[in-house]
Amino acid sequence: MPKKVTAALSVPLLAAALAACGGGGGEQSSTSNEITVWTEENLEDRMAVQNTIVAEFTRKTGIKVKLVGVAEDQFSQTLTAAAAADDLPDVIGALPLASVREMEANELLDTETPGRIVDQLGRDTFSARALELTSSGGTLLAVPSDGWAQLILYRKDLFDKAGLRPPDTYEALETAAAKLNTGGVAGITLAIAPKDSFTAQSFEHVAQANGCQLIDGSGNVALDSPQCTRAFEFYAKLAKNYSVKGKQDVDSTRATYFSGSAAMMIWSSFILDEMAGLRKDALPSCQQCRENPEWLAENTGVVTALKGPDGSAPAQYGEIVSWAITRDAAKDSAAKFVSHMMNEGYERWIGMAPEGKFPTRKGFDDKWDKLPAGVDTKKPLSDVYPADVLDALRKSPDTFARWGIPQGQGKLVGATMGELPVPKALSAVVDGSLTPQAAAAQAKADVESIKRGIRQ
Repeated sequence: MPKKVTAALSVPLLAAALAACGGGGGEQSSTSNEITVWTEENLEDRMAVQNTIVAEFTRKTGIKVKLVGVAEDQFSQTLTAAAAADDLPDVIGALPLASVREMEANELLDTETPGRIVDQLGRDTFSARALELTSSGGTLLAVPSDGWAQLILYRKDLFDKAGLRPPDTYEALETAAAKLNTGGVAGITLAIAPKDSFTAQSFEHVAQANGCQLIDGSGNVALDSPQCTRAFEFYAKLAKNYSVKGKQDVDSTRATYFSGSAAMMIWSSFILDEMAGLRKDALPSCQQCRENPEWLAENTGVVTALKGPDGSAPAQYGEIVSWAITRDAAKDSAAKFVSHMMNEGYERWIGMAPEGKFPTRKGFDDKWDKLPAGVDTKKPLSDVYPADVLDALRKSPDTFARWGIPQGQGKLVGATMGELPVPKALSAVVDGSLTPQAAAAQAKADVESIKRGIRQ
């Protein structure tokens, strides 16, 4: 499934917890022979891989690591409790952008050590965009480890037959959707379910392409801008005229494309192993796929960044996850651990799920596509997808764009993902109860209300 959407931290609870613990206790030694590391990569098989890397780190340095898996949907609650008990971990891994900004806002981060780690590893070996998204005012807040991308997937065979160009602009996307919406095949399958965070991710992908921003340079909600209104209109037109009827969501869009009943869809890179027939619980079911499980993967093209008529440059939605070091950490020991995970242990880290772990370190991108992907069957992505597709995926972190993150509004981003005002407004355009202009205005008003409710 597309990942990761993290709900906002419970700010009033967290503020109270910080007050109760006196702002974090006293100074802590910069070195320790034992550190605690939380990881949101908490699935059993991924914990096993991480424990192997940890054991290697301990043998090399003598520093013991207590590795604790934390469920994504329990992170806020767990962090609040740890802050109240003055018992924060030293390091947190696989932390999404919004959560990094939350920790920054609540002064829970060590903001000196990440820059030191990146400089020692080689700043030029990191994706510049990944560093930008994890920085605030020129200060690196965490060490970006990897990312996943939102993609436009399209049937190359149908496009070639119809003489269509790849759907990398609004115009090309709509032209293809209209032309291929025939013969029992939808032009596109598009998420529109109002209570699904996947709808929010899919729309943000399309909106960013047109220069639509959640927050403007002055800190104001900007969802009623001309760029955003056009994005609402465009997305709703695709969903209404060329997509499958009904409130399509994360599961139904995948099922429709996998059955061969849609010419395009928007989905995350986590679909790459599924589309190649490497997961039994999500197998392609198209007629051609019965004889060749990899048929759909072989006949699917990938567009990473999209460009709208009002956008200054192609852009795409993507998530960067990072290694964060907490304010009370044993900094030198924590730095050694993160450096190990980003160097000696990095290939195994991204190898846990290559389809959703695009490397942010350039020295490893040539190894990434050769790492085994899949669940029930393992196979390198390079054995399934052509070089041009993999090259585009490899470079995609450099075009990631996110609402609110560059403006330091991670707290608001998390809160909107909890309440989903944009999917609700978007769904209302598709069912005809709101115009695009009214939907943009409603979404703006709802986000402003959420913003007022957040303690700044």
